Amino acid sequence: MQMMWPILVVVGANTFYNICAKSTPETINPFFSLAVTYAIATVISVAAFLISSHGKNIGGEFAKINWTTIVFGICIFALEFGYLNIYRVGWNINTAPMVANIMLAVILLIIGAIFFKETLTVRKVAGVAVCAAGLILIGK
Repeated sequence: MQMMWPILVVVGANTFYNICAKSTPETINPFFSLAVTYAIATVISVAAFLISSHGKNIGGEFAKINWTTIVFGICIFALEFGYLNIYRVGWNINTAPMVANIMLAVILLIIGAIFFKETLTVRKVAGVAVCAAGLILIGK
């Protein structure tokens, strides 16, 4: 269960994430919608920090921030902005995440092999081929 609970959180959150992205009114400015979304996420994150920090100094945590936190924030913004617009331009909720995640998986497989020295097996390459076939079938 230790290996499964984070996957279940990601799948559950991603399910509602896509439902929310698809259901966000097209009449709202996406930047304002994201600002409210981030305000809520900020309140929850700060509360979780305060509950879990056991007296840690928030200033000390600021000192630990490096480029990854900044780029991660930019990536999260771009991801959410992209998903809002995926649905605004007409993608279906039963197709867009699948196409995006298959493409992502293939890219990360290559990045993992090149930059993180992860093993690229015949099985993984065959999986990429199946994914490519799936993308072709979805696109037809």
